[in-house]
Amino acid sequence: VVRGGSASGAMGGKAKAQKHTAAEINKKAFEATVNRGGGSAGIKDRQGGKAGHAKYKCNICGQAAPDPKSAEAHWDSKHLKLGNFDINNWTDVHAEVGGITTCGIAVRGGLPDKQRGIHKAPLRAACH
Repeated sequence: VVRGGSASGAMGGKAKAQKHTAAEINKKAFEATVNRGGGSAGIKDRQGGKAGHAKYKCNICGQAAPDPKSAEAHWDSKHLKLGNFDINNWTDVHAEVGGITTCGIAVRGGLPDKQRGIHKAPLRAACH
């Protein structure tokens, strides 16, 4: 009589326990890249730091625009009577704060900072 599904008579081994479930692995990968948490510093960071996420600011009404094309669309719809659009008249708010708008305080990343070449002290000093 053959038992255990093997005709050779050798006994099958026990199944190896799973070390991590797919849900755990997917959660770890998601949390490595999502910008969530970090307390009050994390909130400020997600709002774009001192400058916000939009790069340009209208010199007439203060409307923010992320790129020159959006700035031109704003100008054409609101201020066309004042003359032709010129991006040089708009304020570059990112340049005013030194070019750094966010630090990624709450982004954990896939590898430790040391392995990714990130050194926390200079980065945080530049952000605050």
